Amino acid sequence: MGELHIIDHPLVQHKISLLRDKNTGTKEFRELVSEIAMLICYEATRDLPLKEIEMETPLAVAKTKIISGKKLAFIPILRAGLGMVDGVSKLVPAAKIGHIGIFRDPDSKAPVQYYCKLPDDISERDSIIVDPMLATGNSAVAAIEELKKLGVKHIKFMCIICSPEGVEAVKAAHPDVDIYAGVMDERLNEDKYIVPGVGDAGDRIFGTK
Repeated sequence: MGELHIIDHPLVQHKISLLRDKNTGTKEFRELVSEIAMLICYEATRDLPLKEIEMETPLAVAKTKIISGKKLAFIPILRAGLGMVDGVSKLVPAAKIGHIGIFRDPDSKAPVQYYCKLPDDISERDSIIVDPMLATGNSAVAAIEELKKLGVKHIKFMCIICSPEGVEAVKAAHPDVDIYAGVMDERLNEDKYIVPGVGDAGDRIFGTK
């Protein structure tokens, strides 16, 4: 069964506070998203298997450990998820990156997929979907469904801020998927934005309105 993991590390909590500030500009906001993504990814990859190898140091031969051939993919949900890619790829540079484009229909609020480009061997990779905000959960549910259709067996979802409604939606549709988040906020407002949240994460990352 999938679980919700709230990463309550002081650095994560401090950086999320800076992210919330309406006076935080685009450059700093983008840097904070990347840094928080790296810190949460550190926890989301804690269960990667290791194998022991021998390595020559300047002094002797050491028995030491490396990641055991686990193939990873990071899948940002466009467009806000792109803001997290730099941070996670710095931690796991060998991971491949796929992209799923989903927008929220302004009237029905339903997810509409407009783009999907994934690594050819995606079915053989453990996948971590990244999106700064887990609001209604509709985009996350749709992205997870797309990966499962392509044969992906191990999927995690990583965000910075989640809502209770979003977590429940993902758990109901995909109870096998672990969710990693920095904090859970109070609720969604009538426009389906997370409150207190950070506003529109995509607009703040890319400086658009």
